[in-house]
Amino acid sequence: MKFKKTDLFIGVYLLAAIFCLFISVPTWLLDILLAINIAVSMIILFTALYAKEALDLQAFPTILLFTTIFRIALNVSSTKLILRNGDAGDVVDAFGQFVGGNNIVIGFIVFIILIIVQFVVINKGSERVSEVTARFTLDAMPGKQMAIDADLNTGAITDKEARERRDKIQQEASFFGAMDGATKYVKGDATAGLIITVINLVGGLLMGVISGGMNVTEALNKYALLTIGDGLVSQIPSLMISLSTGILVTKASKDSELPDEIAGELFSTSKALKTVGIALAILGIVTPLPWWLFLIIGGGLFAIGIATDKKAAVEAIETETEGADMEAQEIRKPENVVSLLQVDPIELEFGYGIIPLADVNQGGDLLDRVVMIRRQVALELGTVVPIIRLRDNIQLNPNQYIIKIKGIQVSEGEILFDHYMAMNSGFVEEEITGIPTFEPSFHLPAIWITEGQRERAESLGYTVVDPPSIIATHLTEVIKAHIAELLTRQDTQNLINNLKENNPTLVEELVPKLMSVGEIQKVLQNLLEEGISIRDLLTIFETLADHAAATRDTDILTEYARQSLKRAISSKFFTPNETTSVITLDPTVEQEIMNSVKQTEQGAYINLAPERIKGIIASVKSEVAKMEDMGKNPIVITSPIVRIYFKRLTSDYIKDLTVISYNEIESDVELQSVGMVTA
Repeated sequence: MKFKKTDLFIGVYLLAAIFCLFISVPTWLLDILLAINIAVSMIILFTALYAKEALDLQAFPTILLFTTIFRIALNVSSTKLILRNGDAGDVVDAFGQFVGGNNIVIGFIVFIILIIVQFVVINKGSERVSEVTARFTLDAMPGKQMAIDADLNTGAITDKEARERRDKIQQEASFFGAMDGATKYVKGDATAGLIITVINLVGGLLMGVISGGMNVTEALNKYALLTIGDGLVSQIPSLMISLSTGILVTKASKDSELPDEIAGELFSTSKALKTVGIALAILGIVTPLPWWLFLIIGGGLFAIGIATDKKAAVEAIETETEGADMEAQEIRKPENVVSLLQVDPIELEFGYGIIPLADVNQGGDLLDRVVMIRRQVALELGTVVPIIRLRDNIQLNPNQYIIKIKGIQVSEGEILFDHYMAMNSGFVEEEITGIPTFEPSFHLPAIWITEGQRERAESLGYTVVDPPSIIATHLTEVIKAHIAELLTRQDTQNLINNLKENNPTLVEELVPKLMSVGEIQKVLQNLLEEGISIRDLLTIFETLADHAAATRDTDILTEYARQSLKRAISSKFFTPNETTSVITLDPTVEQEIMNSVKQTEQGAYINLAPERIKGIIASVKSEVAKMEDMGKNPIVITSPIVRIYFKRLTSDYIKDLTVISYNEIESDVELQSVGMVTA
């Protein structure tokens, strides 16, 4: 096994701490380790100071744990040396004499002040900030996720950027959650330092008096200074680590380093600098304060304020010049034709009157509804809807919107922004006045009513819908109608990859040995085209694996897949414990259709005379009209072998006609034939 330099450093660092807990180290080695402890603390402090955001130090909670155990181990080693030898090395001695002023009282006061500052001020504040930040970060996660989905749907970010932002949110939650607990290390370290210092002092006095033959004064002079030095050499690095923690958890900006941010915010307002400068100068003149000192500081601040004004004026001119240069460069720059070749799968364009519905700042929730549409279709049909681009188009009427599929307009609608659409549900007791219109999704008659009429319309039995719901419903229906052509080979490959995670044997057997990705795509498109969900992809693939060895005809394989999904098909079109009225086919018509099927290398087609096709379609339309007059959804039942060809025959003449074979119906479904297609 090969060790990296970083592995070696961390390993030696932790091993040194562990050895110090159990082995008595010589004073020269303790001096080295104490110097390393101070150096590491200073590195951490300035790294936190110059970090642009908290996640620049993702390992900080672990660093806190390592440095805390290292300091405690050094405390243990220095305690053993103080109590046993009365000597803890040059570093401890220097801190006791130089930092402590070679005075027991001053040293203790300095030590207590450090403990109070660290324990009461910095640690307490850092702990509270970490706790609140962790809670707010976790609470904000759902909202941030929805914002990412909205940006992704509008095309503001790519899939890669969305993944990166989701990872960033997860990292922030993990980091601040860990920091909430890690601050307890620093708090505990300060408490341990205070306890160890008291132990050193009491133990030193006992050792000096009992074992060293000293009187109380001599023992106090010797061991008190050593104890103070040991406490200071431990608490000063601990204070720097605590300060680093506070800097990191209170860091708000992500665009600049903390020194630049502080200097920019404190010394960028010229009015504040001039006001403070004048105030200090007046204080120096009219009060007994040292006039020369306050005049110098006040004059300096006033001069900085004047310089800030000049700098702001220069920057404004430079910004204006740069903006003009960039505009000129954009005009001269050759057009990037490649970007114009990109065709969005789904686009929703709207006039300026509808913009408030899509603007979150104005209370619009259209972006959220688009996210829900993608989720709804995924749940209903089992496929991922491509990104839906939302764009305003000044060429449209203010209240108009259009829906495009692959760059081509397929549907449009018009709404009144401050009105509601009321539709007759069939149980309206009294008609209400309004602006006549048509519901865009199903082209049903409706009227526009005002906000004040809404409550009355609902009480009269009208179905009242707000403008965002109208657009969302229309967009959903258009997507469902075109979902088959929106399913690409890459989408199919993604579905295969998802299934392969838990069913590798099935996928490896089917793809590419028996079927190609394109053939599987065609089968899935056939299912989606008739509104059959492909969410149960496992059943579909199992069926394809069973029959693909016998035939590669995707139409026939689609029929096998439909039959395996009969439970889903039955639940979609039939109501349990209720007799369903259906239309059947005359056996003669079925036989005639089957006899006319011609097989070619490109697939099968129906070779019927135009007069015969016209007669069959007329019969179908007649039976469908009868069913609709009865208020029932027309469903045609055929034999399995003829279903796909009959569906293909009628699809160009009767839109969305439901055609189901007997093999696609559960045995407990009760059917009643109320009509028969003849010719």
